[in-house]
Amino acid sequence: MLNVSIIGASGYTGAQLVDLVARHPDMTLARTFVSANSADAAKPLSAIHGNLAHLSQVRLEPISDEALAELAANMDLVFLATPHEASHDWMATLTSGRAKILDLSGAFRLKDTAVFSQFYGFEHTSTDALGNAVYGLAEWYPQAIAQSRIIAVPGCYPTASLSALKPLFNAQLLDSAVRPVINAVSGVTGAGRKASLANSFCEVSLQAYGVLGHRHTPEIEAYLGTPVIFTPHLGNFKRGILATVTVKTVAGCTAEQLNQAYHQAYADHPIVRLRESFPRLDDVVNTPFVDLHWKLDEKSGYAVITAAIDNVMKGAASQAIQCANLVSGLPVTKGLLAE
Repeated sequence: MLNVSIIGASGYTGAQLVDLVARHPDMTLARTFVSANSADAAKPLSAIHGNLAHLSQVRLEPISDEALAELAANMDLVFLATPHEASHDWMATLTSGRAKILDLSGAFRLKDTAVFSQFYGFEHTSTDALGNAVYGLAEWYPQAIAQSRIIAVPGCYPTASLSALKPLFNAQLLDSAVRPVINAVSGVTGAGRKASLANSFCEVSLQAYGVLGHRHTPEIEAYLGTPVIFTPHLGNFKRGILATVTVKTVAGCTAEQLNQAYHQAYADHPIVRLRESFPRLDDVVNTPFVDLHWKLDEKSGYAVITAAIDNVMKGAASQAIQCANLVSGLPVTKGLLAE
């Protein structure tokens, strides 16, 4: 059994990780942590997340430098559902032992430190860890993930966007002169559990934010290989992301070529479901799946692709479990799909 700890276990993503690890047949949840000054420290997780009442034994410890060193030495896997700054500052200690680290923050996703500081607001100085980190888009980098000790689990918007776009880019079916246009809507859990008027459920209406400047734009571009126009939206629902992507295809592109690109890309990836119609959020909420559908207007050369995911699951926690399976030599769907 793999000994597992989770830091940041009281948030939406952290609590989802607790649930997934607790149900995983090859993992044992050893310890769970929150920040040292968190009001949730010393509480049972079930007192915060009632859906985890069956895990009454799980208590939230305050993290400390001593605990970080202990985790590095004694854990097989450590999940970080933490702020970017915390993951950045703790990575050197966490990688000093045998533990493999699954980081769900944005601290190690971007290799260009100048771009990182522009979009994240602080200088990246953990250069050794950054050089060793592998991007955890599980369907696209399984070999690299399996060989790494630091996995930068992708953002939720990039997961949906890249899942939709990479098959076309890799098949050289995108017109390089026209940027893909991504319009994506997320539920309010994507903003985290910390209270804020901006993401209070009663205050949220459907609205665009981060226009022409969201920090996930350079992440999408870095792992796609071409510039995009990305516009995120906040919707007044709890969970899920629906990304609708408009692209211009190369001259003469046919619907059959698009079909082949998607089927070849995802033939051996059961987490990705290629649908016969455009998916709905209800199809994926509380599941680990990516649902995709597309349509091409051969006359104009424009295609529209829709990707649907649960932002807390495939956009965060269940993708982290996929990566944890890969670094542990387990089937990628272990603990996520019925065998």
